[in-house]
Amino acid sequence: MSLSELFNRHEFIARHIGPSDAERAEMLAAVGAPSIDALVDQTLPADIRLNRRLDLPSPQPEAEALAALKAVASKNVVNKSFIGLGYYPVLTPAVILRNVLENPGWYTAYTPYQAEIAQGRLEALLNFQQMVIDLTGLEMANASLLDEATAAAEAMAMARRVSKSKSVSFFVDSRVLPQTLDVMKTRAKYFGFELVSGHPEEAGSGDYFGALFQYPGEAGDLIDLTPHIAAIKAKGGVVAVAADVMALVALKSPAEMGADIALGNTQRFGVPMGFGGPHAAYFAFKDEMKRSAPGRIIGVSIDAKGKTALRMALQTREQHIRREKANSNICTSQVLLANIAGLYAVYHGAEGVQRIAARIHRLAAIFAHAVQSAGGKLAFDRFFDTVQVDAPKADAIYAAALTAGYNLRRAGKTVLGVAFHEAATEADLAKLIELFTGKPADIAALDAAAQDAIPAALKRESAILTHPVFNTHHSEHEMLRYMKKLENRDLAMNHSMISLGSCTMKLNATSEMIPITWPEFANMHPFAPREQTVGYLELIDGLQAQLKAITGFDAISMQPNSGAQGEYAGLLAISRYHESRGEGHRNICLIPQSAHGTNPATAQMMNMQVVVVKCDDAGNVDVADLKAKAEQHAANLAALMITYPSTHGVFEQGIKQICEIVHAHGGQVYMDGANLNAQVGLTRPADIGADVSHMNLHKTFCIPHGGGGPGMGPIGLKAHLAPFMANHVVASVPGAVEGQSAVSAAPFGSASILPISYMYIAMMGAEGMKQATENALLSANYLAIRLGEHFPVLYTGANGRVAHECIIDLRPLKAASGVTEVDVAKRLMDYGFHAPTMSFPVPGTLMIEPTESEPKAELDRFIAAMAAIRAEIDQVQNGAWPADNNPLVNAPHSKADIAGDWNRPYSREQGLFPLPYVLENKFWPSVNRIDDVYGDRNVVCSCPSTDSYM
Repeated sequence: MSLSELFNRHEFIARHIGPSDAERAEMLAAVGAPSIDALVDQTLPADIRLNRRLDLPSPQPEAEALAALKAVASKNVVNKSFIGLGYYPVLTPAVILRNVLENPGWYTAYTPYQAEIAQGRLEALLNFQQMVIDLTGLEMANASLLDEATAAAEAMAMARRVSKSKSVSFFVDSRVLPQTLDVMKTRAKYFGFELVSGHPEEAGSGDYFGALFQYPGEAGDLIDLTPHIAAIKAKGGVVAVAADVMALVALKSPAEMGADIALGNTQRFGVPMGFGGPHAAYFAFKDEMKRSAPGRIIGVSIDAKGKTALRMALQTREQHIRREKANSNICTSQVLLANIAGLYAVYHGAEGVQRIAARIHRLAAIFAHAVQSAGGKLAFDRFFDTVQVDAPKADAIYAAALTAGYNLRRAGKTVLGVAFHEAATEADLAKLIELFTGKPADIAALDAAAQDAIPAALKRESAILTHPVFNTHHSEHEMLRYMKKLENRDLAMNHSMISLGSCTMKLNATSEMIPITWPEFANMHPFAPREQTVGYLELIDGLQAQLKAITGFDAISMQPNSGAQGEYAGLLAISRYHESRGEGHRNICLIPQSAHGTNPATAQMMNMQVVVVKCDDAGNVDVADLKAKAEQHAANLAALMITYPSTHGVFEQGIKQICEIVHAHGGQVYMDGANLNAQVGLTRPADIGADVSHMNLHKTFCIPHGGGGPGMGPIGLKAHLAPFMANHVVASVPGAVEGQSAVSAAPFGSASILPISYMYIAMMGAEGMKQATENALLSANYLAIRLGEHFPVLYTGANGRVAHECIIDLRPLKAASGVTEVDVAKRLMDYGFHAPTMSFPVPGTLMIEPTESEPKAELDRFIAAMAAIRAEIDQVQNGAWPADNNPLVNAPHSKADIAGDWNRPYSREQGLFPLPYVLENKFWPSVNRIDDVYGDRNVVCSCPSTDSYM
């Protein structure tokens, strides 16, 4: 072998793609294709093929790619940040950093729809909800939203749903974080709301359906909101308070001031700033509002044995069920980060977080006293952590601070803001005092003289974190074992394949994950001076260039921090484009029946009218119906939202014609990127005819799902739409037009996880990206052929091929045997597998996506499990087992089934260890089947007593 071959620069491609060359040959033989190229030719329409190499570099080995990215990261200047504005340096407990944030047992799990094998994550989320309930004083909380700004926008929409007022005006505190107001302006415009901004004292002078107040204000000032909340509520309005989570440890709760809703960012509870995210927003509300609340709520229920069990409650509010009638597009939360924040509270407990909050406030109070004692002027004298100083020499102080390694906030021509935080030290305090006063500080003397700056009326008197979970795990050994116990209750990708259709649960390689905790990326404030963020901007520019090459678009917006947000940002750009041409009346959105479930909910959020387009018996869009509806609504046609290949797993032959029809009638084409993993290197959305498309970086581009978040959903735009992408009021986005309001709190969304996708593309290169897609198609067709021996495959495209996923139809078996798709999903747990996507997009089916990363042996284990389940269904159908007492309806079987009575017509071994491989690598569901009806009738979203888990 040559030296070049020995260096093997393509090595990572084989690490990422599961099947070996020999296994691929066996799989091709099974599907009846002579080669990968032939299979692709049989699967994709010829008129959309790229037929040339992607314009990407050759692949880099892992060590080389990491070294190159480290060189980029080193261009960032990580000053000590005292900017505030909703983002603060933190001290992530090392035990949580290593065992959760950096642990694939936590970050490679999926959304906990199959609750029996997600009890650990669900318990951690329940802890998060209890923490939020305690801090806000409200009765219920959800399990997180995307960020504080979008949570505020959700609060506004929820206020409209539940308010008794007929007004269309919403009052916004002028002291709100600027990025929050920016996002609210975007949402309000298309909801038809009028935003009225003013000081809280002005709230009572108008008629509003709701209001949002900031606590403390964006400048750090503290005021009692009680009378202002009362003024809004007296006229039937609903009041939300955006509150700093660390401040709430020391301050009177929003509920005690009369608030109906409380929201904010939990970043300060152990989650690094990461140039803006991902961070979990919290969202709490009154019990009476629970059926109108956005987001996922973790609720307490019972299992088949009466044991306490957790699940996602009230799922019928979600967009995949209610479509355009959903409360909001709640596809993505921030589960991994919510878990970190909740575990931070578990580790520190009430005493620990109170000490941290008190220390932060003490630092601020001493600083304020020192400045005042030296003749300085404070903007206000009541605050928690942020002090604003009116300094005539502000420019000189700011420059000296930069030189000393400190970032302050420029709050005005002569006003500087200093926001203290958990990571601030006495040395930092002394240096900041010296910068502002010009003389050394005697910290001990200042500490003795300084008074607290929290008014007595606003000091918290109610208890927090009293549940035993927050008072048990304070030593590292206890914490380590608690987190391991939770991890063991969750099935994640480090155990077995998760074959969820349209979710692309592929390998999240370690080399991709390593950079996210590098200080150069983790510790950067999103509003740091741009000259300090050169490395981040180079990373983002590089990823944008990669995505342009892959998709064919002219511009990329990195701001949307979920796929659902990407959909919203894409339709927003389309609406703004129509408005710029004097066609703002265009509000009809055509959506095929086969579309992703988030699409109609997104269109509704943009105040568009959804018109559903039929699909034919083969799963394709009914082109005649599309054409008729495009003609019917031509005067008002805004967009078509289409998923390609379809969620039915079909590459439709007429996709170019579909795009041409929409364009001919004045509409724009939005292509949902959920299934982009079937396109990369073989075709490109922009070449097919899409004007805008989102890219799920947490699917195709290897960012892990994080147990239900984090995610990223950047959008690609054709040149004519590029001017209408989201900008940002605090930190402008390069290439975006001034004045375009934002869709997310940070200018580049969840920027700290972008290195994952950057590394994936760099290590795969042009060759690897194409091979990944080819192998995804091969694996899906292999499963379709092999499973087709036991179950009907519902849809296929031309030549009988499927795309990267296939749907098996359980409805005939259900009719014949009474065994449901739910029974099959639960029984798969006994075989060590997470179920495929159940009853979406077609009720009574399973949608299966194996991805390119699973080796043939894992695919064969899954096929064996499904074949065994099919045989079990036959046993029920032929009467060998009763319909109400068989392994399927009793599934899943938990550890509790090992001992005790066994009055069942099948053996204990068949129930617990149905195939030989299961005994070798058994994953135990920690509970039996959960009673969903009980959970929804008895909604409890706070922690039960510890004995109920026994």
